[in-house]
Amino acid sequence: MIVGDFVEDYEVMVPFQAIQIFDHEIHAVCPNKKKGDYIKTAIHDFEGDQTYTENSGHRFCLNYDFDSVKVEDYDGIIIPGGRAPEYLRLNENVIKMTSYFIKNNKPIAAICHGVQILTATNELKGRTLTCYPACLTELKLTGAEYADIALEDAYVDNNIVTAKAWPAHTNWIKKFLEILNKFK
Repeated sequence: MIVGDFVEDYEVMVPFQAIQIFDHEIHAVCPNKKKGDYIKTAIHDFEGDQTYTENSGHRFCLNYDFDSVKVEDYDGIIIPGGRAPEYLRLNENVIKMTSYFIKNNKPIAAICHGVQILTATNELKGRTLTCYPACLTELKLTGAEYADIALEDAYVDNNIVTAKAWPAHTNWIKKFLEILNKFK
């Protein structure tokens, strides 16, 4: 799981815990941070405004060093949303890691703005994904198709599971676990 400061609180906390419930080991990593370091999260909510609102969330403790990650040792990757993907997509190593999972057809779960990291790989041509509508233009510019689904649904394109935002957690996590178990 690649995370950073101001990742969406629910989109990091819920899948991190849910994956462990099903006996999968998960490493939460962040560029330039080590195991035991914290990141700040943000709570995004839909309160009737033209866009979501943002409030301070919890501190989330990283459980692995980013620099120790060897992508070939991992079965899949999770990319939560929030504001973190806006700057994480500028990190060359984050893009290399993510590209590895796309090129090797390994399970990927991206939610909300997490799709920005996928689009930064420029490897989505011909794929169909969903994302928070604010990321729609980026998605289309990569040559990907946009799946316009309900907020609580998740979309699967082979090895990639995407969702618009945290209200889709039940479907998004369930579909990711199904794919993860197939690829194991």
